[in-house]
Amino acid sequence: MQRRYITVDVFTDRAFGGNPLGVVLDAGGLSTAQMQAIATEFNYSETTFVLPPQDRDNDAQVRIFTVRSEIPFAGHPNVGTAFVLASQAAKAPPRLRFEEKAGLVPVEILSDGGRVIGAELTAPQALQRTNEVSAADAAACLSLSADDVKTNRHAPQVVSVGLPFLVVEIASRAAIKRARPDAAAFARVFPRIGSDAIYFYTSDVPASEQPLDLQARMFHPGASGLSEDPATGSATAACAALLADIDPARDGELRLRIGQGVDMGRPSLLLTRVRKQGGAINSVHVGGGCVKMMEGTISVAGEEGESRS
Repeated sequence: MQRRYITVDVFTDRAFGGNPLGVVLDAGGLSTAQMQAIATEFNYSETTFVLPPQDRDNDAQVRIFTVRSEIPFAGHPNVGTAFVLASQAAKAPPRLRFEEKAGLVPVEILSDGGRVIGAELTAPQALQRTNEVSAADAAACLSLSADDVKTNRHAPQVVSVGLPFLVVEIASRAAIKRARPDAAAFARVFPRIGSDAIYFYTSDVPASEQPLDLQARMFHPGASGLSEDPATGSATAACAALLADIDPARDGELRLRIGQGVDMGRPSLLLTRVRKQGGAINSVHVGGGCVKMMEGTISVAGEEGESRS
């Protein structure tokens, strides 16, 4: 079976920035095992598979795989997949609707002069705030001290708008740069909190990195141990929703420009919008630019999904 694929860098306006994504088109007929094998072959943080929608009112069913497993929702896979499909269309649609395991994900297409340049998703689920973690435990996961963790706005806490992350505010940009994932602390903390990844940010952004509002990083389990993600839309959206939730404003829209990936050489820019009405969060959005990188075909053979390109 021959399957077309396109790869894109997401949350960037330049090649070799942002977060790479593999998009496998016309994925109908592939088994779950084959999709997992292809995602492992790409070795990106996520790979998406585009299938016909179950409801004709929607545009596609999108399945998302890391190198380890299928996940219900993620940010840069939605933005990148929408960019690819809109770019491939004879006339780019203003928006797309994706069916995913976490729910329906609407994605607005971003264009400039008639050219598709990116996309903005709406999170599929309302903000969920669950388990809190001590500053000491959060710091240990990052190889930092408890003094590096800020708790005056919110405690280190698991939050989700479709995928859960431990979100931690860090006191300084210098501490963000120093952070390293600690495998022993991950193994001790994460099995009991309902997440496996930590997203940490600071508002201490130097003039050389502005006009960013926040600078962030994210550590998670990869194919061969703990890894860093250069741009995490689902975590960024959850963090923005958390900050809007604790903001005293009852109505309006909180907009944030958030950098990620700088400290690993893949600078990314994620643009968030969170709408509040009557003190409650109405909708959560994250978007950014995309750059097409590669395209080709994959030959898939065998019941176990062995793949070669």
